[in-house]
Amino acid sequence: MSRHFRIDDARQTLVLAAKGDRLPQVVYWGARLPDGEDLDTLHAAHAIDVTGGMLDENPDLSLCPEATRSFPGQPGLILRDSDGTPLLPKFCYQSHSQDAALALIYSDAANGLTLTFSFAIDPDTHMITCRTALDATRPVHLHWLAAPVLPAPQHADEMIDFAGRWIGEFQTNRTAWSAGMRYRENRTGRTGHEHFPGLIVPCRGATNTQGEAYAFHYGWSGGHRMIAEELPDGRRQIQWGHAARMETAPATRFETAPLYITYSDSGLNGCATAFQRHLRDRIVTWPKPDSPRPVHYNCWEAVYFDHKIPVLQDIANRAAALGAERFVLDDGWFGQRDDDTRSLSDWTVDARKYPDGLHPLIDHVHRLGMSFGIWFEPEMINEDSDIHRAHPDWVLGSEDQTLGRQQKALNMALPEVRDYLYDRMSAILRDYPIDYIKWDHNRVLPMPDAAQTRGSYALLDRLRTDFPMVEIESCASGGGRIDFGIMQRTQRVWLSDSNDALERLRIQHDAALFLPMAVTGSHVGPRHCHTSGRVLDMSFRAWVAAQRHMGFEMDPRELDETETATLKEVTAWWKANRDWMCGADILRLDSADPAVLAEQQLARDKDRFVVFAGKAATSTQISPRPLRLTGLDPQATYRITLANRNTLHRLSRGTTALKTEALKLSGAYLMNHGITLPWSFPERMWVVEGQRL
Repeated sequence: MSRHFRIDDARQTLVLAAKGDRLPQVVYWGARLPDGEDLDTLHAAHAIDVTGGMLDENPDLSLCPEATRSFPGQPGLILRDSDGTPLLPKFCYQSHSQDAALALIYSDAANGLTLTFSFAIDPDTHMITCRTALDATRPVHLHWLAAPVLPAPQHADEMIDFAGRWIGEFQTNRTAWSAGMRYRENRTGRTGHEHFPGLIVPCRGATNTQGEAYAFHYGWSGGHRMIAEELPDGRRQIQWGHAARMETAPATRFETAPLYITYSDSGLNGCATAFQRHLRDRIVTWPKPDSPRPVHYNCWEAVYFDHKIPVLQDIANRAAALGAERFVLDDGWFGQRDDDTRSLSDWTVDARKYPDGLHPLIDHVHRLGMSFGIWFEPEMINEDSDIHRAHPDWVLGSEDQTLGRQQKALNMALPEVRDYLYDRMSAILRDYPIDYIKWDHNRVLPMPDAAQTRGSYALLDRLRTDFPMVEIESCASGGGRIDFGIMQRTQRVWLSDSNDALERLRIQHDAALFLPMAVTGSHVGPRHCHTSGRVLDMSFRAWVAAQRHMGFEMDPRELDETETATLKEVTAWWKANRDWMCGADILRLDSADPAVLAEQQLARDKDRFVVFAGKAATSTQISPRPLRLTGLDPQATYRITLANRNTLHRLSRGTTALKTEALKLSGAYLMNHGITLPWSFPERMWVVEGQRL
């Protein structure tokens, strides 16, 4: 007897099958199958042959591969009994249900264990959300529990995962498939710059715009593990879960975070748009969903810890005149916070800097028509702080641990810690009209700990419940905590502490594989970048910021007349286009010139688009190569215009049509030949607008 389960949307089909009472395995995941497909026959056709040197039957690559059934690869579950004895469970079918979601329940009566798998598919975003839960009749010790285990395609030559560092997030790694295992484990305790929990497996020949690809994201803000393994028989498995030994105490229930998976038949962009849409439209809860995304001003790189009300008011005047709509007061407003060595966790307004509290500054900001935001780093503490002196027992980790940015982490698993933080933060939010929190997390944890992440979630959830109209940005030294778990509780991410537009161009390009424009903060930084030392043209800095949720983070007093005019012009353009761009898909373009990083933001109805073509380096050839667009209606005619033709360079002496006029071209031409851009210096951006006629 066989059991079969199937879930579909218009793009993809996932088929699970099992022999008798065994755990099911994925026997098909890919392009949509006909409704009448015979799943018995499909299951039989899926089986691989047996030859010399193999067992008499191939162990199933199930949703939780079992060592006790002679599975030759990494098992999906490793645990010990309450007395420390290793357990080798064997799960058998108990029940299932399928309505809006598919739930499969399997049990091991001898060991008192139950596994539950859940799958839900979103027909609009093409995202499948799945997770695994383990229940036990008595406390057990968990070493490893995988979310539902998926096969990887065997017609793929490589996998793409993500590394990074501070001011260098979302670096792509391409690793060839080979016998053995690609094992990545993040033990920093937060999502991490170093190990973003995402994986894309492109099939042979796939590019940004064409071919098949499979993608995975583990929606968890703590330490995590990824296993991509090729078995001796050629089969491949993908496992995701919390980092090993994250659960420090025995328990009767464990659950993975959601694993988000999708299949694309339109290259990496198909995966990217699934993640972008699902995050924006299903995961994030917007306090004011009908309000436009406001242009930010953040004062950090203007004043750092040197807060003086007249200076901040002057900066606010200038920011508002440039087009800012939200003023964010960063680190330095509380305790005795004159540098990063003291007062972290003493969340009371510094009376030396603000003798009348924050009201004079907030009132001034409001009179300028801007809303007000404020910086917190709730999960951290300085040794030189009143709270550390009063409660050294609230610290996570040993007393003599290595500090990070002169700070330790609070133990968020302790209810008294969360209560203290809630009381202090809620007092600020009640005393002052604050619309926005920049929530920072500036060091890795002394050890990975799932209870720490759950505690942080609990504090965020409590504050969101009581202050539902306050928007929250997830910042962790920039992009150190970006994932769908934290985004269930926040509305914006600070993608990187780098305000270098050249660095940002690449970081934004690769982060778009998962993140939509609406949540991705991007600011125009100082003329002389504080993190790279580069000096970049204002036009380039402004247009790179205009690719995402735009803001400024510099001292506006440094701007000359030309820079001011350019920034105002780009900001006005962004405001005029932000509503449709917030709902658009970000499509990475296949540039024939490796010096050009280009994307196309395309409205869902395909009626309008904007192309951002950033030249990151000097091209090897003289003239720009045509840039093919994607996703357009081939039969439609589009009017295309160079939005920033006023930035043409004097060394560009030709008379190409796009320099001086709007062009009417078919979608077929734009996708098959592409647009020919004017020549430009490196570290410049061309912006091309398109509208269906």
